Amino acid sequence: MTLITNKKCYVCGGLEFSNGHTVLWQELIDELQLSHSEVSYINAQQGNSCLSCGSNIRSIVLAKSIVSFLNTDLLLKDIIKSQLSSNISLLEINEAGNLTKYLREFENYRFGSHPEINMHSLPFEADSFDLIVHSDTLEHIENPKHALSECYRVLKHKGALCFTVPIIKGRMSRNRAGLSPSYHGDPQRHCKDFMVHTEFGADIWALVIESGFSCVEIHTFMYPSGIALLATKD
Repeated sequence: MTLITNKKCYVCGGLEFSNGHTVLWQELIDELQLSHSEVSYINAQQGNSCLSCGSNIRSIVLAKSIVSFLNTDLLLKDIIKSQLSSNISLLEINEAGNLTKYLREFENYRFGSHPEINMHSLPFEADSFDLIVHSDTLEHIENPKHALSECYRVLKHKGALCFTVPIIKGRMSRNRAGLSPSYHGDPQRHCKDFMVHTEFGADIWALVIESGFSCVEIHTFMYPSGIALLATKD
């Protein structure tokens, strides 16, 4: 089914979106104790996508936060053809879905995959990057506040971190220590890298502030499915 909305894709400008596939499975729904409405908007976040470029809602809202940081009216697909992409040093941690193929076009682009690059100890000097991007990675990190503080350390003055995490908007965040192991990804493969250490809720902004950032913006797209955070280093 095609959804035609008044929303514009921040990656390519597309106006039509697929009413996509289901991504949650019953075991995970039960572990997270999700309501019907929570299941619906989480499935939409991952499963609904722009018919023009294929970016899902998670990627689109992340692109929106990047566009906001760069203070431009350009779409992401046009930013990579502009001078902006030459002026920005960018670190992508893990692949940010469909955005990776665009981010790689930035002239000063670096990529690091966790856990090969440890987010608790990023192998970069302080003040190295203008922009750091990661998507649905932080929930798999044992100490997310420390990982955020590492992002803060390697950002330049006035640099920014743009990221997403799965957010259950009507709850507060909780650490899963002491609970049964929960995994994202393939429901048939309980890979250690996909283990969930933190379930994030409406207080995610506080964790960002506590890690050193003093300014946090929350960007949305087809809320509550799409939520991204933009944290700036003053």
